[in-house]
Amino acid sequence: MKKIIVSIALVSASFLGSAQTDIANARTFSPGQTVTVHGVATNGSELGSIRYMQDNTAGIAGYGGPITGVSRYDSISVTGPLVDFSGLLEISTVTSVVNHGPAVITPSAQQLPITSFNEAKESQLAQVLNVTFVQTGNFATGNATYQVTDGVNTLDVRINGSTNIDGTAIPSGPVSITGLVGQFNANYQIVPRDLNDIVAYVAPAFEINVKLDGSTVLHNSNYFNGNSTSIAVNIENLGSTNLVISGASFSGVNAADFSTSITPTSIPGTSSQAFTITYTPSGTGSRFATLQIGSNDTDENPYIINFEAVGTDNLATQPTANPTTLSFSNVKAYTLTGSYNAGTGASKYIVLRKTGTPITGMPVDGTTYLRGDVIGDANVAYVGAGTSFSPRGVIANQNYYYAVYAFNGSGGFENYLTTSPVTGNVTSGGEQIGTYYNGFSSASPTMIADLTGIVSPHTMITYFMYKQTMMTEFELRDTINGQSFATCGYSGERKIITDPFDWTAANFSREHVYCHSWMQTYPADNPEQPEYTDQHNLIPVNFSDVNAVRSNYPLGEVVTVTSSYLGSKYGNNAQGQRVFEPRDDRKGDFARAMMYHAVSYNGTSGNWAFPSNISFVIPYGQDQDVIKNWHFADLPDNYEIARNEYIYNLQGNRNPFIDSVDLVCFIDFSNMSYISNGCLASMEELSDDAISIYPNPSNDEVVVSFNDGVINSYSVVDLQGREVANAINVNAKSLTMNVANFNAGSYIVVVETSKGTAQHKLIVE
Repeated sequence: MKKIIVSIALVSASFLGSAQTDIANARTFSPGQTVTVHGVATNGSELGSIRYMQDNTAGIAGYGGPITGVSRYDSISVTGPLVDFSGLLEISTVTSVVNHGPAVITPSAQQLPITSFNEAKESQLAQVLNVTFVQTGNFATGNATYQVTDGVNTLDVRINGSTNIDGTAIPSGPVSITGLVGQFNANYQIVPRDLNDIVAYVAPAFEINVKLDGSTVLHNSNYFNGNSTSIAVNIENLGSTNLVISGASFSGVNAADFSTSITPTSIPGTSSQAFTITYTPSGTGSRFATLQIGSNDTDENPYIINFEAVGTDNLATQPTANPTTLSFSNVKAYTLTGSYNAGTGASKYIVLRKTGTPITGMPVDGTTYLRGDVIGDANVAYVGAGTSFSPRGVIANQNYYYAVYAFNGSGGFENYLTTSPVTGNVTSGGEQIGTYYNGFSSASPTMIADLTGIVSPHTMITYFMYKQTMMTEFELRDTINGQSFATCGYSGERKIITDPFDWTAANFSREHVYCHSWMQTYPADNPEQPEYTDQHNLIPVNFSDVNAVRSNYPLGEVVTVTSSYLGSKYGNNAQGQRVFEPRDDRKGDFARAMMYHAVSYNGTSGNWAFPSNISFVIPYGQDQDVIKNWHFADLPDNYEIARNEYIYNLQGNRNPFIDSVDLVCFIDFSNMSYISNGCLASMEELSDDAISIYPNPSNDEVVVSFNDGVINSYSVVDLQGREVANAINVNAKSLTMNVANFNAGSYIVVVETSKGTAQHKLIVE
């Protein structure tokens, strides 16, 4: 029979003094925020490094760190950051665990129909009755997923290879399964802990189940009625003998607004009986009452459902005061956390965000908003009961404005307090290079090896984890209706998804910018090597229309297009070679990723220079001049700076070509040799009162002018440090230079003037 979750008392007065919340409230916080919760673990080492835990409000999973020492039914206090791992909300990696020893009261499994496996029940101990496995034979050795059916619906059963279940026979008849409510991508699942959790089904004598308007409403749960005046009630007996209903009644502050036709009756086994609930509001604002149904089902007698509705104004009760004191912490180039003091008479909060200027928009009563929705000149960054938030999509060096409003209600009956919201603004962080390059000098002949020694040692993150680390926690952005979008790096396509992100569903893949087949250690994926999983070199792309087209072709400038997909192109370059060209506004990003990879792994099983002959099918290589041109034409922006800082936080290493753009001048990527004189210039353009070049870019003639004196001489240097043009004894304020015979790319014009040396970048198309 169904068992309710009993209240778990907190222990230790000193622990109560910490920043603790119940699990239900913690689940409303944004991923990235650190929480402390207390509960009882419902599994031990049989499921590996994960521990599911619950209190009397909800359940949550904890992963890794000190939680791996927790045993089943230990009473624990857990601290760590929230992570949404493929749909399962976790505290991961756990930073602190206080183990109070075996719990005095342990949770019992709550019986759930398959249709009630949802977010509200995630990570709780549950039991599903009278189901049959779809598969036959034996459970496979290792982790695997199976399905059970109740005859209409199906549910995933996740068998963990570390349990004693794998390899045993799959039951052929009806079973009852106890386990933890898990989730993987869009699918909820039950995760049994051992063979004792899968037993033959024995029908109970009588078992009450209540449906309101066709959906099961569990014992001791909440039901939001809105303004519906009539609710269909169906009381089911899932047992084999008569279920005796002794009556029903409402209690609570607004009990007089509710009535029911439920009367004493007897419901035969496997049968049901229909009734109604009538709601007639007698006032405005939120209305509350509790329904109690008496029966002979002893462990659910009375069966309790807590009702919330709205009154004659069709709105919930308005809060009496908005939250106060908005403050910011953990401010970095890629994340930040906002927190505020709770409002008065409020159950939820909506946080608006805008970049650059204060927010003027405000929410409208009776409107349900989801994360990402547009409100006036702002977007919704967070909606929930929490008093802190970590918004997605933070990039470097941005001034973000926030406004927080309190509200009550849901389902189109929301009532927002729109006067005097708490507001604030914060500027996200920028580059945090610190002492990372201490002792390094581009003037040293050993520069390349020195740079390799700095960036090569790093924490390896698996290829599988890229979905969690880079997609869920960094790349995904909010859009309307609570959805997200992922952006294809090469083409710029924005693919709208319903969280959680899944590679197959989105038709996306992880692309190696410096191709896997170019690597000196190819194949480097079995077992995985750091060069295969390095997140500096991996980007999300559309699989079939982009990744498969790029294949292992070099990046280049397409002049004869064979195919295209949004901002990306595939075809022949000016030399008639097949190349792939990504969108313009990210070319520099990919150039820097490719150069980083060559430097980071140079010397690992050989020389990691750009290939000169890729394959029999592609008898040519990657043109470094193209890569260097892209690097200078598309210098690091705030997105790329944020990405570099984020990966530095993950892997512990940086991309030096983002941190110092002139380093490329000192490396010949065709053989990984040192260029001693570099580019002879930095790429910073001079101010308007110094030299100017017009038109720039150009493919014909350009005029070089110096308004504060005369030009004595000049030279033009390419990115390899080679002089391609010069003139002396010019002795004029301006000169005309023909660049028609220059190869397309970036150059430095070095001008000797009457007042010293000046420099300017020139782009030849």
